[in-house]
Amino acid sequence: MPTEAAKPSRREQILAAAAEKFARFGFHGVGIDDIGAAVGISGPALYRHFRSKDAMLAELLTGVSDRLLLGGQDRVGAAADPRDALDRLVRWQVEFALSNPALITVQMRDLDSLTDTDRHKVRELQRSYVEVWVDVLCRIRPDLARATARAAAHAVFGLINSTPYSAHLDADDMSHLLREMALGAIEHAA
Repeated sequence: MPTEAAKPSRREQILAAAAEKFARFGFHGVGIDDIGAAVGISGPALYRHFRSKDAMLAELLTGVSDRLLLGGQDRVGAAADPRDALDRLVRWQVEFALSNPALITVQMRDLDSLTDTDRHKVRELQRSYVEVWVDVLCRIRPDLARATARAAAHAVFGLINSTPYSAHLDADDMSHLLREMALGAIEHAA
C-alpha cells in the first residue's frame, strides 16, 4: 500500500505562505495578518511559531541557501566524475528553481531586508554553494582561473533562476531547455 506524503508541519505551512506572499507583494508589502490568513490562523497566532516577520524571512532565506548547498554537495559526492558532477549540479539547480519560484523571487528581491547578521549567514552559505560549482568547473578544466569559474557559475545561476519570469513551457520542456542552455553556457565559458 503506498504511503502518503507527510503533511507539512504548521511551521512549514507558514513559511510556504510567507514565501508566496513575499514573492507576490514584497517583504514590506505583507503584514503578519496576511500570512496568518493564508494559513487559516490569526496574525498574532503566528508568534507561537516565529518571533517576527523578520524571523520568517531569515528562516526562508537561510533555509533555501542551506538546502542548495547540502543538495549540491550530495550530488557532487555521488558523481562518477567531474562532468557527471556538473550535470548533477545543473539538474539540481534547475529542479530547485522550477519547484520553488517564490523562494527564488524572495531571494533575489528581499535579501537586503534581512538583518546584517542573517544576511551575512545567507551570503556565507551562498558563497559555499558557489565554491562547490567552482571546484567542479576547475576539476573539468584545471587551467581555468577560479575567478572565471566563479563568474561562470553566477551567470548560470542567473540563467536558471530567471524561471519565475521565463518559465513559459511545461515543466519537462523548461527543465530540458534550461539544462541545455546552462551546460552550453558553461562549456563556452570553460
